[in-house]
Amino acid sequence: MTPRRLLSPRWLAAGGAVALAAVVGAALLLQNSGAACAAPPSTSAKSGKATFYDLGGGTGNCSFPSSPADDLFVALGPAEYSAGAACGTYLDVTGPKGKVRVKVTDSCPECAPGHLDLSRTAFKKIGNEVDGIIPITYKTVTGVTTPGPISVRVKEGSSPYWLAVLIDNHGNQLASVTVNGKTTHREDYNYWVIDGGAGSGPFKIKISDVYGHSVTVSGVKLSPGATQKTSARLVGGGVTSVVSTVTKAAKKKAATPSAAAPAPTASSAVPAPESTVADAPSSEVALPPAQQAVDLAAGAAHACG
Repeated sequence: MTPRRLLSPRWLAAGGAVALAAVVGAALLLQNSGAACAAPPSTSAKSGKATFYDLGGGTGNCSFPSSPADDLFVALGPAEYSAGAACGTYLDVTGPKGKVRVKVTDSCPECAPGHLDLSRTAFKKIGNEVDGIIPITYKTVTGVTTPGPISVRVKEGSSPYWLAVLIDNHGNQLASVTVNGKTTHREDYNYWVIDGGAGSGPFKIKISDVYGHSVTVSGVKLSPGATQKTSARLVGGGVTSVVSTVTKAAKKKAATPSAAAPAPTASSAVPAPESTVADAPSSEVALPPAQQAVDLAAGAAHACG
């Protein structure tokens, strides 16, 4: 078992410069300004070990407003965290007692490749808590049916001159995000950033994964600290480019995401602070034809933009 820890203790426990160098190295290889496609992660089974931890009052380095409602999540070491590229993806992990599916929500700078740091709840599904460390096999899962549709969160401090957005419920690893046609770069804390901003909105955001799926969400408001829902999904086997619209402005929330984020325990099924936004047309495989706007050129090109 590894003791835990909010984000800062993770970095302090990492051994300082060594962990930072590893993350920076991964960032140079895997994090770019959107000019090139990211390589899909391997879906082959790997062997390793698992420990477990408690987040306390935090939500992890991926910056999701809250931990998964089922409390099934994992932190990855620098090589597999990939400077934030793994955030929001899913792993199937098999241990002595069975299998569990977990969402990547955090980094573990001290974890070597093959070492997964699971939530306590996830660990107990596949091993005995008293063992502390168990042997596992695990693999990346693609095409996951996520708990909800894609949501977009505009980071606090965003303005017409600097914009950062967080995409959740995408399931597959993302390759790129563009806002009103402008490329973004992904920070290791999982926000997609435009240093010069994209104006005052509303925004049209195109989200593309590493498998060629894409979805365009329009009507996103410049509402810092608010999570805006759509009904768009990046799931299924086909290459699609579907337009979904956020149809209602986000309500202002007094509480901050950190105040609403629970500790990852069995009672952590507290939803993230979200705007009251009507669901837009769904982009799942079985979409109503009238609600689709398929961009065949963008899909066929396996575009990153």
